[in-house]
Amino acid sequence: MGYFRTSLLLAALTALFLGLGWLLGGGFGVVIALIFAMGTNFYAWWNSDTLALSRHNAEMISGANNPDLFRLVGELADAAGLPHPKVAVISADAPNAFATGRNPDNATVAVTTGLLAILDRDELAGVIAHELAHIEQRDTLTMTIAATVGGAISMLAQFALFFGGGRDRGAFGIIGVILGAILAPIAAMLIQMMVSRGREYVADRRGAEISGAPLALASALQKLSARAGRIEMETAERAPASAHLFIVNPLSGARMDNLFSTHPNPENRIAALRALAETMPRRQPRETARRAGSVPLVRRRKGPWA
Repeated sequence: MGYFRTSLLLAALTALFLGLGWLLGGGFGVVIALIFAMGTNFYAWWNSDTLALSRHNAEMISGANNPDLFRLVGELADAAGLPHPKVAVISADAPNAFATGRNPDNATVAVTTGLLAILDRDELAGVIAHELAHIEQRDTLTMTIAATVGGAISMLAQFALFFGGGRDRGAFGIIGVILGAILAPIAAMLIQMMVSRGREYVADRRGAEISGAPLALASALQKLSARAGRIEMETAERAPASAHLFIVNPLSGARMDNLFSTHPNPENRIAALRALAETMPRRQPRETARRAGSVPLVRRRKGPWA
């Protein structure tokens, strides 16, 4: 099902490129747009995960430089029956996390330093389990390609304004240029909305099953939703097309991109997890309970949230 959604996304991208090419350059524009679309689709399919990580300055870690976090991710992956993903840390005060990769064998879980600073071990396990659920359900390919697609379409809008000023350019001349420049960013946001909000509820539920602690995940979401919008994440503000990758919306709310957020209301997610906790016995993945009292993953900073 994940590959089917991804194929639809790539088809939508190609159709959009062709339409904009026709508006900007007529028949010749369609040919150029088709070549560009094929190249973008190929790049997005194979490299969108790398692009997502580099866009947010994520640094890979190993068991040598962050053994607690590396071990926790491995234990949760074992509990989910998944290959161990790569682990990355983003230097950002905003607490957040995302997963990326075209399949479970080529996946990465990334967390911010702000997230590591405010969550206890059970809450962190819940967040990581949520991201592993996305990997298990193969949401990550669709999500990372959507981020790449959104950025590419926004770039087309700039291309239209820069190169579209010729009197005889495009099927509708300057009108086509203006339409392309206006419609391209809107289309980019609509593509993000194609990534169903329902996937977050499913990942919350599956993540709670993997970690065995739905209330801990609910607590983590409460902390993240209270802080993520108030602490600006610069990389997300510069690349809002990637906002849907994260477990909670990383945008500050100062941009129109939030009108098209793919994230459901955090309060509804928290309520669903609390209801799940009443029907599911609490358990923890192997070895996580034994190590629950180990040293923090990062030194907690002094302040109201420490």
